Amino acid sequence: MSVHSHEIEEGLSFQPRFDAAGLVTCVATDVATGDVLMVAHMNEEALRKTIATGEAWYFSRSRNALWRKGETSGQTQRVVEMRTDCDQDAVWIRVEQIGAACHTGRRSCFYRKVEGEDGGAKLVFVDAERLFDPDAVYKT
Repeated sequence: MSVHSHEIEEGLSFQPRFDAAGLVTCVATDVATGDVLMVAHMNEEALRKTIATGEAWYFSRSRNALWRKGETSGQTQRVVEMRTDCDQDAVWIRVEQIGAACHTGRRSCFYRKVEGEDGGAKLVFVDAERLFDPDAVYKT
């Protein structure tokens, strides 16, 4: 183990390792239930704002833009705890989720289960109730 990896893996200095696109993966879970709500990405600014404000900020790869969770929908995330993984290239935030985490109006982005079928796979809806109408909220 190199000195650098020992420092990253065992040290107390937060040194996030951004990928080539300048992002780290972020997993958000519900602090009360432990449910996985969503997986998104943060750039340096989103990570800094999340730490400073206690609200979840992300970077949208599709829009190439910084966004605060809930700025359009009102479905906000208050960060209770943030952790980083062993090599500091991903973060996990435990949040108090207000309303739905998913832009589809569902509590979690993980509302479909993968099941094996005839050597392949299919999706089955689970926990798929909508908490809001995305067409009304996002004016699509």
